[in-house]
Amino acid sequence: MTTQTTETTATTGQLTELGFYTLAGHSGSPRDLVGEVRQAEELGLGAAFISERFSTKDAATLSGAAGAVSDTIGIATAATNHNTRHPIVTATMATTMHRLTGGRFALGLGRGFDGLFKALGLAPITGAQIEDVVALLRRLWKGEMVLGHDGPAGKFPYLHQDRDFDEDIPILIAALGTRTLELAGRCLDAVVLHTFYSDAAVTEALAAVARGAKSVGRDPAEVRVWSVLATVSDEIPEDRRLLKTIGRLASYLQGYGDLMVRVNDWDPAVLERFRADTFVRGFKGAFDAKATTAELEHLATLIPAEWIATSATGSPWQCADAVARQFDLGVTGVIMHGATPTELTSVVDAYRGIRPPAVRDLPANPGRVA
Repeated sequence: MTTQTTETTATTGQLTELGFYTLAGHSGSPRDLVGEVRQAEELGLGAAFISERFSTKDAATLSGAAGAVSDTIGIATAATNHNTRHPIVTATMATTMHRLTGGRFALGLGRGFDGLFKALGLAPITGAQIEDVVALLRRLWKGEMVLGHDGPAGKFPYLHQDRDFDEDIPILIAALGTRTLELAGRCLDAVVLHTFYSDAAVTEALAAVARGAKSVGRDPAEVRVWSVLATVSDEIPEDRRLLKTIGRLASYLQGYGDLMVRVNDWDPAVLERFRADTFVRGFKGAFDAKATTAELEHLATLIPAEWIATSATGSPWQCADAVARQFDLGVTGVIMHGATPTELTSVVDAYRGIRPPAVRDLPANPGRVA
C-alpha cells in the first residue's frame, strides 16, 4: 500500500530549505541526537542529516531515533554506504523509516573511502554499483520480485519485500567529484555537496548535475541540491570555533585533500606544504577530534584564510547572510554544518528576517523538490 504522508510545504514556521547535521563530527554520545532533533524542530529547521561512522554512529539506529522523537522535520542519511548492508536490509530500513515518519525520510548513499573499504575486505564503491542498487531499491519499493539479478551491485538470486508495496522514497547521494554529481543528475532525487566548497565549486557542481540530468532527458530542476556550509558564529567559544573550522578542514585535507584542492581550484603547493609539516605528518587520528587548541592554532598557520572563507563565520547576522547567499548560486537547500541547534539559534533568527522568497515552498522531505 502507499503510505499516507504527513510532510507538508506549509508547516508553520518551518524553514524547509535549511538543515543541520545531528551529532556533527565525532560523537561518543549518540543519545545527544534526541535533544538535537527535538530542538531543531522547535527552532524550525527543515531537515536533520545523519552521517555514519563505524563506531557509535549507526545510520539506521540514529534515523529511527530521529523519526521517533519528531513530527515535522525531514530526515536523511548523508550518508550510508550500500556495500555495508545487503540490499534487502537497506530496502527494509528505508521502507520502515518511510512509514515511521509518514514520508519524511530520504535514503542518502555515498561513495565512502576506497582505502577503508579495502582494509575491511570490501570492494570500493563505483558509480555503476550505485546506479544499479538504486534501480534495485526502487523496484523493491514498488512491490516487484527481483529474480536472478547479476549486475554491478552484485549477484542476487532473489529479492522481494511485499507485492503490495507502492512506496515513493527519495534517494540522495553525498557527492564531491564531477562523475558522482553527474550520476546524481541521471538517476538520483537529490544531492548533498561537501563542506568548504567555494562559490565557484558550488556553481560547477550544479552544472555537473545539470549535465547528468540532460544526458537522460531529465529536467535538472527535478534534482534537489543541498549546499553544505560550515556555520560557526562568533557566539561559539574561540576554541570550539577553531575545532569546527580549522580542525574540520584540516581533517578533510588529511583524508582527501587532492580532491578538495582540485574541486576548489586551490593551489596544490599549499596542500603539499601542509602535508610536509612535521606535526601534520606525525599526528594520529582526526584533527577535529583529537587536536588541542594550541595544535589547532598551529594548523591555522598552514591553511590560507581564503580556504576557511568558504564557511559562514562572524556575527549571527553575517552567518545568516552567508547562508542566504548560497541560494543565489542556485542550490535548493543549505545544511548548516558543524553546529548544534543551540549554536544555530541566533543565526536562524537572523535568517528569518532575510529569508529568500523563492525557497519558501520546498517540501519537508529533504529528497524532494516538489
